[in-house]
Amino acid sequence: SFEDEALARYLNDRFIPIKVDREERPEIDQIYMAAVQAMTGQGGWPMSLFLTPEGRPFHGGTYFPNEPRHGMPSFRQVLEGVDRAWREERSEVEAAGVRLVDGLVDRQRLPSGGEPSRELLEAAQGALIQSFDQRNGSWGGAPKFPQPMTLEFLLRRLAAGDDRTAAIVRLTLDKMADGGVHDQLGGGFHRYATDAIWLVPHFEQMLYDNAQLARAYLHAWQQLGEERYREVAEGVLDYMARELMTSDGAFAASQDADTDGVEGATFTWTAAQIREALGDDAGVFVAAYGVTDDGNWEGTNILSRVTLRGDPAAEGHLADLRRRLLDLRAKRPQPARDDKALAAWNGLAIAAFAEASRLPNGPRYRDIAVRAAQAVLAGLRTPDGRLKRSWKDSRATGDGVLEDYANLADGLLVLYGATFDERWFTAARELADAILAHFADPDGGFFDTADDHERLVTRPKDVQDNAVPAGNSMAALVLLRLAALTGEGGYRTAAERAMRLVVGFVDRYPTGFANWLCAIDFALADVNEVAIVANPGDSQVDRLIAPAVEGYRPNQVIAIGDPATSVVPLLGARFAIDGRPTAFVCRNFACRQPVTEPEALAALLYG
Repeated sequence: SFEDEALARYLNDRFIPIKVDREERPEIDQIYMAAVQAMTGQGGWPMSLFLTPEGRPFHGGTYFPNEPRHGMPSFRQVLEGVDRAWREERSEVEAAGVRLVDGLVDRQRLPSGGEPSRELLEAAQGALIQSFDQRNGSWGGAPKFPQPMTLEFLLRRLAAGDDRTAAIVRLTLDKMADGGVHDQLGGGFHRYATDAIWLVPHFEQMLYDNAQLARAYLHAWQQLGEERYREVAEGVLDYMARELMTSDGAFAASQDADTDGVEGATFTWTAAQIREALGDDAGVFVAAYGVTDDGNWEGTNILSRVTLRGDPAAEGHLADLRRRLLDLRAKRPQPARDDKALAAWNGLAIAAFAEASRLPNGPRYRDIAVRAAQAVLAGLRTPDGRLKRSWKDSRATGDGVLEDYANLADGLLVLYGATFDERWFTAARELADAILAHFADPDGGFFDTADDHERLVTRPKDVQDNAVPAGNSMAALVLLRLAALTGEGGYRTAAERAMRLVVGFVDRYPTGFANWLCAIDFALADVNEVAIVANPGDSQVDRLIAPAVEGYRPNQVIAIGDPATSVVPLLGARFAIDGRPTAFVCRNFACRQPVTEPEALAALLYG
């Protein structure tokens, strides 16, 4: 349909066709996807909507074929029918559009569902255990999507002492890491698996998937102590730095699935190619990665790990072979890259690199996060402190939506926790304040567009977590963390009002509200507020804070600085003992006796 020139002429003669990039304009996609779902009971892309001049949708669907098939009309027949209805039955068409828009407005009004509770978290966890795929990990069948937010929630439960989630997390992480959905040579993850066993991916690679998965594997390493998860996290981060970083230090949105029109061409191998490349070493690689002469996909091989891991020497040898093949693969034609840098997705990437700052290669990852934050703020923040959505070729376009503000604020708060450079705290707080000023819904939660955004037929308010966290759930999490760092009750109040909107859904549909579950977990936790009076560059600080940064500590915030000059309220009125770095452990800004030794700090935190 999209390549038929005669069809294009008819479309241009009778309609005003508008193509929307749903990554640049997610709020438009959201409104009209809801319309398609209301009309047809299902959604998906590509999506075609027919609108009145005022933008009200009155007919639509997903893919319409070029010729009638399987009971579906052709796109030409759809166009002819809509054109006839518009000319002959316009009043009825316009009335249908009004009714549909009114229905969309009604559907996004969510009543408050009561207060979040620990019982709610327990019920959500029980639902996840019940629906878990015991054979292949994760939830659901083919196609199989990574669900990093769900894993993050289960890691939080594990950190709180509930061991029932350990096997679920391990199996899912292992199956994904071994499968073809994980680029065994380049380290990144493809968009999803087309099958239920993680073997055959849709080869597109998205920034948001990789940023979230790097963080999930990093947290799993911190919590479970398995070096393999650290290696996977580093591989994902290295992929992002190598393939998605733009010349100015921000991150591009994605890499295509196709190379020269052939899906997966860059990533697949024949057995003959492996033997030619590796010579006498081919046998061990072929056995480890399931390479056969017949192939496992369209006559070629998608690499996946099929043998158990051996001793360190054998694994080191396989790592060398992977590097040799990756160097060879780099000489092939490569998939195209979508170079636009989106504020929201870069926020996720900044958080991932900042969290990795305590790894062996931590200084490098930290520097990447700093450079990306500088690039995004320079390119997408306006003089009045607001955000644009997308940046490419030195040009910023589109007004920032809720997820841009929330995800970037989250990334900057994580970066503050990695560097204790207060410019990142200040920028994050400014973004959060902009959310409260321009996105807040008087009924609770937040609209996806600002109060001064381009006027659309509805003002969308999406609360469901999808491939990326809902702007609402990330805003709630950011506000809760800011409340812990500032003592400002308004931040927590706004977050609590948002969380009440989803209380009736999170336990019934936990994979669709997983980031909300993380926010609720934080809201119900006894958050450790660690204030350390010291110069962040003091060599003694690292020794003192070691107990606070070892392992996985999801319900904790840390501030380091001089109370006399700091802009972080958690540090206010604190003092140093005998000029030494001094730690205060507080809860709700009520602090215990200050300490100067790491052993004493550990006792306060975990005793």
